[in-house]
Amino acid sequence: MQNTIEILPSSDSRSVSKKQPVLPNYEAAEWQFVDLLELEDLDKTVATKPLLVSDFESAIAVAVRSAYQEPNGSEAAHRFLQRVLYRINRLNLFWYDDLRRYNNERSHYLRSVRDRIEEPWQQWEIAQIDVAALQKLPDVKQALRSRAAADVDPPLNETDRYLREQMTAAGYRHLLAIGAIDGLVEASHLSRILGGVGNEIQSTLTRVLIEEYGGGRLPRKHSTFFAQMLAEFDMSTEPEAYFDLVPWQVLASINHNFLLTERKRYFLRYNGGLTYFEVAGPVTYRNYVAGVERLGLSQAAMSYWELHIREDERHGRWMLDEVAIPLVDRYPQDAWELVLGYDQQKSMGARAAAAVVRSIQTAEPN
Repeated sequence: MQNTIEILPSSDSRSVSKKQPVLPNYEAAEWQFVDLLELEDLDKTVATKPLLVSDFESAIAVAVRSAYQEPNGSEAAHRFLQRVLYRINRLNLFWYDDLRRYNNERSHYLRSVRDRIEEPWQQWEIAQIDVAALQKLPDVKQALRSRAAADVDPPLNETDRYLREQMTAAGYRHLLAIGAIDGLVEASHLSRILGGVGNEIQSTLTRVLIEEYGGGRLPRKHSTFFAQMLAEFDMSTEPEAYFDLVPWQVLASINHNFLLTERKRYFLRYNGGLTYFEVAGPVTYRNYVAGVERLGLSQAAMSYWELHIREDERHGRWMLDEVAIPLVDRYPQDAWELVLGYDQQKSMGARAAAAVVRSIQTAEPN
């Protein structure tokens, strides 16, 4: 990427100096990108009409520099980049919508955009982890077991107490709106890693997926329970209906899992992260249930969380004992990547949870 970026003034702002920094209109750039996704042949159009993407390209370049190279990255830049990345990554899943929306799913241009965001973003993320220390772990199995033991029942933190003791009914609806981005397509990432040679590890992961999908029965599928919670508040159950409410930190966690599941080289990292998610999930869900009970809401308003408390306690044990630990034996030289995935998912999850609480607080009545 170039060190300096010059953005020419538009025709209605000729008085602005060419050397004066001009912040891109990220919202306009994103909608331009949405329009590009709908083109019949995106690659051919970009090749023949490069000016069509010039504003979007400038916005990407400025946002990458602002988010990942400056000390205090711009929230707007983070949000723009994660939303663009999500719009590309979601093409890896099928949404039972217009088939023409997938015309560009293998576009070279989209891959280029994804890579130009993903590479600096992942470098920025990994810089926040002491990778060298993880590579020197004397006992990876013990590292995983000790982490899981600590995370299965940790002391309450400030975020936990807010959800339990202060969140209002309006705040809870806001929480559901944000959670719907993942809750309505739950376990979709896991489905991306199940193919390949059969073994005990694969079989355990398949068991986890089958339970998440309700044993193949839609009324028992976990996402159905999430939809029921939304319906209890007369909220939309359409996937991505509340996309604009989702903090970039939540999208970053989703995009991170897209990356780890689409690249098989990161198989260990993904399973380390999934181990943390399944081990620690019930802690978060208990906070939600406590908040719902305090508010006097119905059982249907918390059915998804109650289901997960029961099942994820079991899934956490499966992931640790039947997936993560056996993977240490299977890949002893690379086993530290399991701990990297675990720690990174924990860090990104905490960051996302804090962002969700801040977003809820803005929705709370004064």
